[in-house]
Amino acid sequence: MNKLILGMITVSLLAACSSPAQKETTSTAPAAPQASTAADTSATPTSAADSNVAATSNMAADPAAADAAAAKAKADADAKAAELALLDKRTVYFDTDIDVFHDADKEIIMAHGKNLGKVFLLKARVAGYADERGSSEYNLALGQRRAQNTKKALVAAGAKEGQISTVSYGEEKAVATGHDESAWAQNRRAEISYDIAK
Repeated sequence: MNKLILGMITVSLLAACSSPAQKETTSTAPAAPQASTAADTSATPTSAADSNVAATSNMAADPAAADAAAAKAKADADAKAAELALLDKRTVYFDTDIDVFHDADKEIIMAHGKNLGKVFLLKARVAGYADERGSSEYNLALGQRRAQNTKKALVAAGAKEGQISTVSYGEEKAVATGHDESAWAQNRRAEISYDIAK
């Protein structure tokens, strides 16, 4: 009888001990960190696409920022177009017996000097010219001074000395064949041409 009572007490104790252990193993406590992790990752962008969406929604929320970005993009595009337009111009002009180019042509020289400074593989040649008046020797010397002064201005704007060569054609290779100031003004010039460095 004592053995039976002892057995029943043992069984009930075992049952009581095993019941809390089952409750612990089925507990949902570990799920809480997963939920917070999901919440954390949803709060921060997980890809470039999410970042772009966030940036776009920020700009939509701030129209002033969107307007400023659009204005900057337009200003950058306008500046690039203006630079390309200047690089299309390769001739600068001089007054009679003067070897310094016109002030109006300074922007052309600046654009070409910066361009040469950025692209070291480019080589440029500056050819100097004069109008038909004066002796051949005088005009050759004047054309050379015009080419040299144009080269100096290109170097001051960013080109390297070794990128630029000079030549004078004096009164040869005239672009205008008239014998008046209109033609002479077109022939008093320096021309910039480009070659890829060998």
